[in-house]
Amino acid sequence: MGTSAEQLHDRKLNIEPKKGKDQRLFIDLDICAAGECQKCVIQCSYLYHRQTANNGVLSVAELASYALVCRKCEDPHCIAACPVDALEQQKDKDKLLERHNMRCISCKSCAHACPYGTIYPELLPLLVHNCDFCMDRRSEKDEPLCIKTCPYGALSLRSAEKELGENEFLVGDNIIVHSTHWDWEKA
Repeated sequence: MGTSAEQLHDRKLNIEPKKGKDQRLFIDLDICAAGECQKCVIQCSYLYHRQTANNGVLSVAELASYALVCRKCEDPHCIAACPVDALEQQKDKDKLLERHNMRCISCKSCAHACPYGTIYPELLPLLVHNCDFCMDRRSEKDEPLCIKTCPYGALSLRSAEKELGENEFLVGDNIIVHSTHWDWEKA
């Protein structure tokens, strides 16, 4: 039905996700990047995430940004700027960036080095917890706590069986993202 715990842990991403009737986490990156919220105040129901710092949702936003907003440079300045080799461009996954959290020291050098400003410093917390998409805690009548506590409406559950709207994309098997997307072919 969803992503296995091993895939979540390794942050592997299916770059060719399939549509389906299952409910997926919808995140609107344009709302998140608008600057209205100075700090993410979303809460999480996952037992091991602290209620005051929902880094699970931040990891989803980071992954979605790397998949859709990142320009996937030929010679990435962000990778060269990292003093601890925490960023890697995955050649086998359409040049998708991956941040190795156990190496990252949260210096944010990558965000400052990006010439396009597509690595958002606020999405680079020192401690990151992967989102489990509440797969084992969802009920039909009750939406996840992150959705209920987002004051700006950036999160919801959506089915991926219909046609996606403008600037909406499937990212992996559990996420639908709305983002103004930059595309090499249209540049």
